[in-house]
Amino acid sequence: MSTRDQRRAPRKSVDTGVVAIDTVAELPLGTVCNVSATGLLLIGHREPRSEGIYQVRINLPNGGWHVELGLQEQWHDPAASPGQYWAGYRIIAVGNTHGELLERWLRQG
Repeated sequence: MSTRDQRRAPRKSVDTGVVAIDTVAELPLGTVCNVSATGLLLIGHREPRSEGIYQVRINLPNGGWHVELGLQEQWHDPAASPGQYWAGYRIIAVGNTHGELLERWLRQG
């Protein structure tokens, strides 16, 4: 079984153009495809560093809230579109308030 098939938590699909911003570089890391309490899947134009650590900000739809997360790249593959990459990340850090916001958003239908 591959790493990306070993999910620990249910994932919520995201189809609203939610972007994860690398707060160090202030550049988009990728568009969020799905997210859980423990990780997320992005598609982006930059190839991530293998096992790279990122600090990101994600503006949550429907509420004007954002969460800041520490992520570690787990895997990445080229997408079908040239210059794009699928990448799976594990959430390694989240503040209490941001964790509560993320959990609330994940529970929304």
